[in-house]
Amino acid sequence: MKNNYLNVLFGLISLSLIGCQTTGTDSADKLVSQELQQKALSSNLAYELVESLTVEVGPRLAGSEQDLVAVAWAESKLKGLGFDRVYKEAVQVPVWHRGEAKASITAPYPQPLVITALGGSVATPTEGVEANIIRFDSLKALQAANAASVAGKIVFIDHVTERHKTGKGYGQSVGGRSKGAIAAAQKGALAIIIRSIGTDHDRMAHTGMMRYQEGVKKIPAAAMSNPDADLINAMLKRSKNISIKLQLSAENQGVATSYNVIAEVTGSTKPTEIVLIGAHLDSWDEGTGAIDDGAGVAIVTAAGKLIQDLPLKPARTVRVVLYAAEEVGLIGGKTYAKAHQAELQQHYIAAESDFGAGRIYQIDFKASEQGYKELIKHSQPMTANGVVMGNNKASGGPDVSMLPSMGVPVASLRQDGSDYFDYHHTPNDTLDKIDPAALQQNVAAYAQFAYLMAQSKIELRPIATK
Repeated sequence: MKNNYLNVLFGLISLSLIGCQTTGTDSADKLVSQELQQKALSSNLAYELVESLTVEVGPRLAGSEQDLVAVAWAESKLKGLGFDRVYKEAVQVPVWHRGEAKASITAPYPQPLVITALGGSVATPTEGVEANIIRFDSLKALQAANAASVAGKIVFIDHVTERHKTGKGYGQSVGGRSKGAIAAAQKGALAIIIRSIGTDHDRMAHTGMMRYQEGVKKIPAAAMSNPDADLINAMLKRSKNISIKLQLSAENQGVATSYNVIAEVTGSTKPTEIVLIGAHLDSWDEGTGAIDDGAGVAIVTAAGKLIQDLPLKPARTVRVVLYAAEEVGLIGGKTYAKAHQAELQQHYIAAESDFGAGRIYQIDFKASEQGYKELIKHSQPMTANGVVMGNNKASGGPDVSMLPSMGVPVASLRQDGSDYFDYHHTPNDTLDKIDPAALQQNVAAYAQFAYLMAQSKIELRPIATK
């Protein structure tokens, strides 16, 4: 019965297309959207994809051998799924090797610490660096400190990451990771160790990218587990002179070529107009990259496949982009924006899945004020999947975050990130952290979003500036 129903439905849409060369009626779009939701909620494709990626490829740090294995995996999977077009675009990425990371309290209470090098860090001398620590609650406190009190010490930024559904605690604490080495070096510190940017209590350290600044000495940078940060705080209650020895053998090894891997469902009547749904293919090298961002890769790929398999393709082209080198500086996203600058005017809207596999509870947009109001009505079918209509302040996700400044509307499909930073950038980022049912709900949301946007007649530009 279902197949007969769909044949009748798409027959009606086809007649509408032939008659007016526009997308189908709103009621027809709603029915197709509902069917996409139902199919997504009964499909195991996304879970099979993320399982395949984590088992057959595993960790895939940008510029590593496994990064290219991931690219080949993605090409093969996308071609096997029957997308109308599959291709890749070269991206130049930095090559960084983690090496070994060791640290210990040497006085007055000798104990080992669990640490990891921060992405991009330089190494210590072979014999390591040993000095007293100086503790700060935040990057801001370090920046305000007297340089004489910091010089010759190892800086310890102890900013606790708060747990929030939206993940906003990460934004409040991550500055210590990304900018801490610069601030510490400017005040004469020998090295920096931060409390991990994470909400867990496991004795695992969270890695992540850090930055250096030209003209400022590069000092070694690491993160320690949250329990170890607590341990140091307990020691500081007993003695103000806590000495740490840090040894890192990290190494920057130049530049390599990676790729953005792209698949398309060709639009039926507006093939040059693009609805982009993306995720990033690379991962850190500690876990297997399941929630960050294997889940996103699986979500947008499975959503695109559902649209690919429709009896009648939507009006606009749906483009699935698996970005390279997000973790080391949004390099794939920036490269894509530059390479496609001439066609950005043809990008109708973009969104990225890069926040694990928690259920999507809200969709936000970044469009014109009038367009936003109409999008709220047009996207109502998504509410049946538990997605409420949100605001007009979306960023779209990391790899598409630069597009609004170039005039491209974006959407953010908000996932429940309550436990995301328990596992983020740790060895604990593994397949067992993904709930298959929640993953299916994500696929349903992205499939509905992409289809409805591909059919939309709403004018989304110019983007509202407020």
